[in-house]
Amino acid sequence: MSLLTARLNRQKQAEVTEQAREEVQEKQQRQELQLQLLSPAERECKEKVHQELLKMMDLSLIDSMEEKEARRQIQSIGQQLMDDGVMPFSMTARNRILKQVEDEIMGLGPLEPLLVDPSISDILVNGYDTVYVERYGRLEHCPIKFTSNLHLMNIIDRIVSRVGRHIDEASPMVDARLADGSRVNVIIPPLALDGPQMSIRRFAVELLTMDNLIELGSVPERLAPVLEGIVKSRLNILISGGTGSGKTTMLNILSGYIPENERIVTIEDSAELQLQQPHVVRLETRPPNIEGRGEISQRELVRNSLRMRPDRIVLGEVRGGETLDMLQAMNTGHDGSLTTIHANTPRDALGRVENMVSMTGISFPIKALRSQIASAIDVVLQIGRLEDGGRRLISIQEINGMEGDIITMSELFRFERHGLDADGRVRGSFRATGIVPAFHKTLADRGYELPMSLFEPD
Repeated sequence: MSLLTARLNRQKQAEVTEQAREEVQEKQQRQELQLQLLSPAERECKEKVHQELLKMMDLSLIDSMEEKEARRQIQSIGQQLMDDGVMPFSMTARNRILKQVEDEIMGLGPLEPLLVDPSISDILVNGYDTVYVERYGRLEHCPIKFTSNLHLMNIIDRIVSRVGRHIDEASPMVDARLADGSRVNVIIPPLALDGPQMSIRRFAVELLTMDNLIELGSVPERLAPVLEGIVKSRLNILISGGTGSGKTTMLNILSGYIPENERIVTIEDSAELQLQQPHVVRLETRPPNIEGRGEISQRELVRNSLRMRPDRIVLGEVRGGETLDMLQAMNTGHDGSLTTIHANTPRDALGRVENMVSMTGISFPIKALRSQIASAIDVVLQIGRLEDGGRRLISIQEINGMEGDIITMSELFRFERHGLDADGRVRGSFRATGIVPAFHKTLADRGYELPMSLFEPD
């Protein structure tokens, strides 16, 4: 009993230490961000230098330069302008001003310091004077501001034009992405009543692995071999979860288990997957142009991918008629495919699959449609975002088949909550339900022996 108590105490102490480390790091990052803010006099100086630079420099010539050389020239000319203007600022203040001028010309203005902060996962711009960020799963107000709605619109235009998109009153909503793959959604007046609204879902620069998820507590260590086995044994996987729960992250990590000798075709609305295998074909949808023409949907790309001799199809997310084509692909030899869906439970995920097949306009008898779903999908992984900001794998369910008109499912593992600790963090444990999956034999036949003890209830 004393050994168990000692181990629990060590674990608790480690959690406290980690939390303290995160709090210190977060405080330092806030202080660094505060130091980058300009005083009113510095803002006025920045505006003057910026305007003079625009008059003196040929922006079309800057676009043809390497970024490093362009920034060097901006620094040099900006420094000269400040010297000529006899501006009474310290060297630190001058560097801060010139850095922001650089960001205005070469980057995304006030957003640049946020985009280089690895602790920020979401940037939410609610008009020019209100910015929020998400750190470690929690929202917080950010002191960064734009000078006006016009300033914010200039940054938005720069983002959307780089990916061939367009936004104005006639088409006031747009999805785009940054150079690093981060997802951007913009909505402007007249739909947004309080000025332009922009949401940026950050793209992880460092590739996460299953070891990272284990370290973060998102996936129990003993389940890593199970997840690796179901991918390598070519079972079809549906990853279900809410917005921001980590579905794409899980899809990325599971895709890393696909053998390198297989040809993989990925299909996404906005390219986010970072597959490291040598034989990957990446496809991305195209929205309609200003005239409403030229749209290429996921459904068309899924159909086309079937003619590309894929070993695996990885569909970023099913949200419409492409669901039917994906089911047909899974049922006609393209096993081992993976996709994600927005749903709160595995059962809801199957219901949403049914609803999305109905979007095609093709009428199926319910039993026939459910039979096709049960035949196509082997495993459903449910991902959840908890109130403390943590993302967790909360359920693994196997689809067994049909019983009458109902798709039968078996829950193999589940996350059981045990309340909140003193710091508001969710306490719980991942447990086996005691059911041995039917795919256990499939994995064994393909060389992935999993010990039966994995499935024994604790």
